[in-house]
Amino acid sequence: MAYSKLKPKVRKEEMSWVKMEKKFPGAFILNGPRGQKKIALTFDDAPDPRFTPEILDVLAKYDVCATFFVVGARAAKHPEMVRRISRECHTVGNHSYNHAVMSKLSAAAFRSQIERTDTIIYRIVGYHSRFIRPPYGEMLPAQVGWTKRNGYIVVNWDVDSIDWRNNPSSGAILQNIRKTLQPGSIVLQHAGGGVGQDLSGTIEALPRLIATMRQKGFEFVTLQELLGQSAYK
Repeated sequence: MAYSKLKPKVRKEEMSWVKMEKKFPGAFILNGPRGQKKIALTFDDAPDPRFTPEILDVLAKYDVCATFFVVGARAAKHPEMVRRISRECHTVGNHSYNHAVMSKLSAAAFRSQIERTDTIIYRIVGYHSRFIRPPYGEMLPAQVGWTKRNGYIVVNWDVDSIDWRNNPSSGAILQNIRKTLQPGSIVLQHAGGGVGQDLSGTIEALPRLIATMRQKGFEFVTLQELLGQSAYK
């Protein structure tokens, strides 16, 4: 399954993330409260047998709980990996069924992407996740309205590690994160990729990121801890 990270062409119905956050307070989120030195690591495109287990090993070694946004088709193919994610204190979120560009879908196709993945997550870990992360962060206002009415929370990010572009080194990833990291930040990283993607830089950067931020007094938390919201529907 290839995961192109080229930004989709913007449609007239689309709205900036800042405007979306204002229009849907508490239902479209870019970061947590800024008053406490807490940050949430999030990993998209899981599960991937090439990279997800190594990321989980590092998080377990350093006693860090994170949030993994799973692609439904991959979760169905690797359910034990999803069980491990849940078993090891991490939160499982919904990242669509096959990494579709949500803003290009019909209303019915959009709902299918969410509901199909929700069913897969429930069958594997026994709960319906409230947290949705659309591929590329792209959603239309009408789609966010639907997720809100149906009890979901859309969670994007305010820190992009850019680990998805050109297989960067751990040093480049750390530099990207440090540029905008602050209390309450939600950090985008990846635990899976497409053909030709290598997330070795992400894996190698994690111990240094964890050690550095802990030295600065930061605590790593899951999204529900950062946002004060239940992860379950």
